[in-house]
Parts: sequence; C-alpha cells; structure tokens
Amino acid sequence: MKLWPYTPNEQAQWGINPPISDSATYAFPSADAMIETFEGTREDHFLYSRHSAPTTTRLEMALAKMEKTESAVVFGSGMGAISAVLMQHCGQGDHIVASRTIYGGTYAFMKFFLPKLGIETTFVDTNNVAAVEGAIRENTRVIYTETMSNPLLRITDIASLGQLSHSKGLKLIVDNTFTPLLVQPAQLGADIVIHSLTKFINGNSDCVAGVACCTAEMAHTLRDVNTGAAMLFGSTLDSTRAAGILKNLQTLDVRMIRHSQNAHYLARGLEKMGYRVSYPGLRSHPDHDIMRAQHQSRYGFGGLFTLEVDNFEQANALMQELQKAGLGHLAVSLGHHQTLFSASGTSTSSEIPENERLDMGLGDGLIRFSVGLDGDIESSFMGYRQALKKVGLTGWKDSYSLS
Repeated sequence: MKLWPYTPNEQAQWGINPPISDSATYAFPSADAMIETFEGTREDHFLYSRHSAPTTTRLEMALAKMEKTESAVVFGSGMGAISAVLMQHCGQGDHIVASRTIYGGTYAFMKFFLPKLGIETTFVDTNNVAAVEGAIRENTRVIYTETMSNPLLRITDIASLGQLSHSKGLKLIVDNTFTPLLVQPAQLGADIVIHSLTKFINGNSDCVAGVACCTAEMAHTLRDVNTGAAMLFGSTLDSTRAAGILKNLQTLDVRMIRHSQNAHYLARGLEKMGYRVSYPGLRSHPDHDIMRAQHQSRYGFGGLFTLEVDNFEQANALMQELQKAGLGHLAVSLGHHQTLFSASGTSTSSEIPENERLDMGLGDGLIRFSVGLDGDIESSFMGYRQALKKVGLTGWKDSYSLS
C-alpha cells in the first residue's frame, strides 16, 4: 500500500473525513525530482508545507469548485490572502482603486502600510462606475472591492466593474466573504475572489484562515518559490485547520440558507416597526435590484443586516441588553452559528478616520448583526422587541404584526 507521498484525490484508508497530512516536509524519489520542483517544471509532488500540502490542497480544490475558478490558494488568514494578492500584483510606483466602504483591516493595509512600499490607493464609491473610471491612472494595476461592503452592506455591480477593469487591462479583485454561494464573482467578471474562511465558510469562529480563488496561472505565481507572495510571506494554513474547514464546508449550503432566512425575518420585522434597517433583501435597500440580478436566489440575500440608532450610547445599551437576554454575543466577526453584533464604527471599522466614516454614512450608532442559525427565529424576534423596549429606543409599536 502506497502511503507517502499520496495525491489529494486518494482517500487514505477510505476514511469518510479528510486525512490530515502531519508533515512539514516531503521526501522526493530522486534528486532530479527535487530540482524540477524547485525550478517549477514539476508540480506533481509536495515540497514543503509552506508551499503546499495534501490537506490544504484538498481544501483549495473544493473552494475553487465552489467559486468556479481553475484553482485556489489558502492562507493563514483573510488578511494574509488580501496582502499577498495585492503585493503580487503591485510594486513600487503602482496604484490601486478601491472601494471606500471596505473592511477596516483592508483599508488600513492600503491606507497606511502600502504607501511605505510606494503603492498608493484611491478610495471611491465603487457603486459609481464613472467614479471608478475617473480614478484610474496610467499606473493603476488593480480595482478592489467587496461583493457586499463591510459594514454598510452596499452591493457591487461586479459585471460592470469587470467590463471596466478588463477594458483598461486591470485586474478586478473581489472580497466575497459576506456572500459565499450567494454570489459567484468569477462568473461575473472578477479575476480573483477572496474569502476570509474564518467567517461563514468555516462557521464556528474557531480558526482564522483565508483563500484566493483564481486561475491556475495565478495560483502558480503566488506559490512560486522565488517570487510568490504566498510562499515568501509565510501566511500558511495549518493542515489540521484546513481539514476542519473542509468538513464544515460540506454544510455551507444549508447554513447559508438558514442565515439568510433568519436575517431577512429580523430585518423585515424591525423595518416594519419603524427602525432604520439595511438589508439587501428589502426593497428599501438602494442596491436591492443589483443583488437580485447577480445572486443565486435559493440562498437568499445573506446573513447580515444593520440597525442604526442615534449614537453609540444607544447602540451599546441595546447590544448589552441583547447579550444579557441570550440573543447573541457582543463580538466582532461574522458567520458564527450564533448571532454576533458590534458597533462597526468603534470596532471593525475604527481604523477609518472619523470624518471619512461619517462621509460614507458610517455613524457611531450603526450596529452590524451577523444572524445565527436560530431554530425559532420568531421567538428571537420577540426577544429583540423586548430588548428595544427595555432600553427605551423609539420605533416600538405594541400592535405590530409581522403578517
């Protein structure tokens, strides 16, 4: 029986769960095979776990299939994927056009770190294609956006940006973390699709990981032993964690359906009560038609919504009351099987200067909800009503009915 090395398609001892490759390095059958692997002319052999490993390769194959791309490269975090992909495409003197409403960590990397390397970013409203086109320069290399922006939940018209980027010879990179399965950016024109696997795809908030889904050529470039950012930056995903994510990936479809159903129920109910709610599944959402045109309807409109109150004090009081009532956790991140909520302006988007946050519509009273897999969402909604009433927030209608 051949045990080592084995290919990702071989099922070790017919186990129903993915085997974990517990090796940092792999033996070669000959010196020539090792030389060819280092030269990049041979790709049928594992070299070193920072480069690739059987378990992580299995996960990459599954994620590429999910996003309908040729290949994928996994990383030790979502930011590991973002930073490696951007650095692979950009060098000193280059320019990026990015959405102004993106994850705070991505914003900080572009705004504060990349300038140290001579890379400049212009932040624009990527919902305005004319504004994006107007920001493009001769040295622009990348257009970067999110399918659903964090935390304002604006929806990008990926097809329009794809047409623009390709007409200018640029790469369109899309962070699809909020909408796995719901939207497939590569089918709409994105060149690279990024996920923080930490969120919905893993679903348990028990690990940190990321992925870049891309062409086989791009994956090879990222892994190049001499020039590849994935290889040289060292943001490596552990095989044990990769196996866990791969197992959790098998239930992503049913989880996303429930996340979406629950979020839609809560958002619709709160809006009917008179609260300021943003959810792409509501007709009141400014990008509802864009989302409807590019999403896979069976998965709904996603598991996130926002509720805006007047200030942080009100937001904090409500979140503490919801947590006290057992309706979720006052915590950052998203995609957990339980509901998570946070005031984004003072947490995940705190890297963005206050004047810029307010200009983009991100006030201190905005609460982002990542809705969990509650089996009785009607009871959860009643809990929200009671919490809102208890902290004295306006909008309460005692005669309210969701029907």
